[in-house]
Amino acid sequence: MLNPIHEKFARLITGYSTEVKAGDNVLINVDAGALELGRALVREVLRLDAEPLLRVSYPEQMTDLLELASEEYLEREPVFALNEIRQIDAWIRVSAPENARQLQNADKEKLNRLMKRNRAVQNIRVNETRWLGTIYPNAAGAQDAGMSTEEFERFAFEAMLLHEDDPGAAWQAKFEEQKQLVERLSRAKEVRIVGPGTDLKLSVEGRTWMNSAGKRNMPCGEVFTGPIESSAEGVITYDIPSSVNGVEVRNIRLRFEQGQVVEAEAELGDDLLQAQLNSDPGARYLGELGIGTNYAIQRPIKSILYDEKIGGTVHLALGQSYATTGGTNSSSIHWDMITDLRQGGAIYLDGELFQQDGKFVD
Repeated sequence: MLNPIHEKFARLITGYSTEVKAGDNVLINVDAGALELGRALVREVLRLDAEPLLRVSYPEQMTDLLELASEEYLEREPVFALNEIRQIDAWIRVSAPENARQLQNADKEKLNRLMKRNRAVQNIRVNETRWLGTIYPNAAGAQDAGMSTEEFERFAFEAMLLHEDDPGAAWQAKFEEQKQLVERLSRAKEVRIVGPGTDLKLSVEGRTWMNSAGKRNMPCGEVFTGPIESSAEGVITYDIPSSVNGVEVRNIRLRFEQGQVVEAEAELGDDLLQAQLNSDPGARYLGELGIGTNYAIQRPIKSILYDEKIGGTVHLALGQSYATTGGTNSSSIHWDMITDLRQGGAIYLDGELFQQDGKFVD
C-alpha cells in the first residue's frame, strides 16, 4: 500500500511539473532512501502510458567515484550518458542524502573535473528535457534543518503545497501571482542589491525574467534572469550557507569588477570556493540573479533547493547561464549563493525601491 502523500507528490511531479504524456521516455533518478517515492513515480508514469527508466543511487556512490575514477575516465567523453539523455523527454531527480557532508573533505579539484565531464550531459538535460529536481524529506535532512523527522516532513510538504486539495492548481495560482513581479522587473535596466556587507549593481537590460512556480524545482517560488555578464560592480556577502555536492561553504564574500569576481573569501570551505572559481573563465561571472518568493519557507535548512526560494532572499549563481533568460555565460559550474534581505536589506530597480526587508513594495 503506497503512502497517499507519495502518490499525491508523484502526481504533482509527473502531471503539473514535467507534464508527462503518452509515449514519453522518463528518466527517474532516485536516491536509495527515496525508493517509496520512486515507486510512486514509476506507477504514475506507467499510468500516463509513458516509459519509465528508474535509476537508483547508493549513498557512497560519489565517494567511490572520486576514489576510483582513473585519469582516463575523467578525460573520457561520457558517450553512453550523452546518448541516453538525447532520448529522454522528461527527467526527474529525487535526492535523499543520508549524510549531507559526505564530501566535505573530498578532493575538490577531482570533484570539479567530474562536474566538467558531465557538463555536456547537463546542458542537454537543462535545455532539451522537461526536468524537475526535488528532495525527499528524510531523517538526515531533518537533522540538518534542526527539526524532528515528522516536523521536517510537514515543513517540506507544505512548502511544496501538497497540503492543498489540488497542488497543481495551487502552483498555477502562484505562477499568476508572480506575473506582476516579472512584469515590473522586465521594465528595469539596473538592479541594485543592498544589505549588510552588500552593495552590488547589475544590468538586466534586454534580459528575460522567468516566472518559476513548480516546473523545475519542488518546492519552488522564484523569479530569475541572467544579468549582463560584464555588469556586476560592487560587493556581496552571502550569509546563508550553501554547498556543492555536499561540501558546505559559509559566509562567502565576493567583490566584482566589470562582471568578474576579483576577490573572494569564505569563512568555511574557502578551498572549494577557490577551486570552483578556477574551474574555467566563466566561473568568475554571474549566470543567474534570482529573487525568492516562497514565504512558506521561513528559515534556511542547509539545502539550496529550499533556501534559495525563501521569500525575502536573493540568490546569484556563479557560472552557467540559462539560455532562456538571454544569458550567454558558459561554465562547468552553476552555483547558487544566497543573501537574506529580511533584516535591513533592499532591492532597487533603476533607483526605485522594489523590496524592503524582504517585502515587495506596492
